[in-house]
Amino acid sequence: MVAAVALGPAAAALPAAAAPPPPPATAAGSFEPAPAAESGWIWPVGPPVLLVEPFRAPATPYSSGHRGIDLLAPQAAAVVSPADGVVSFAGPVAGREVLSIDHGGGVVSAIEPVESGLAAGTVVRAGEPVGVVSSGGHCESRCVHFGVRVHGEYVSPLNWLGGVPRAVLLPAAGESLPTQALGCA
Repeated sequence: MVAAVALGPAAAALPAAAAPPPPPATAAGSFEPAPAAESGWIWPVGPPVLLVEPFRAPATPYSSGHRGIDLLAPQAAAVVSPADGVVSFAGPVAGREVLSIDHGGGVVSAIEPVESGLAAGTVVRAGEPVGVVSSGGHCESRCVHFGVRVHGEYVSPLNWLGGVPRAVLLPAAGESLPTQALGCA
């Protein structure tokens, strides 16, 4: 049995970004991805977008963890580019097909297992078909693994897609908020 969580729209979780509008719910209770124009990043599979396994950062670079997210996706389902970029790798790695896209600024995404006819150096746009779900890897026949690295370090893809609540720093016990923060200037 697959325990899945329906996720909201694609939205960049950048410090200066405004909160995205509420996502439109579908009949099944999952959510439609937002257009790429809103954030530049979209879900690589779906709709519906269903999270099967979340990102779990490893304690050290060589520790166990889950260096991406798993999204429910049946074999042969379409896979699209999550953002504009250039294919940096497409081919087999340890018995599964992997597609990596360099998005610039040290950001690289990888999706597996994905059968793709694209070659390294191919320019892709957000939402453009880049392949289909194949078989192999830890998601065998039920999902794709979607990872993002920034300067070689794995980070949660939800940072680019939405789904990660913003951190709000509150004063320590006994402290009060400055009046500017309360809108009482």
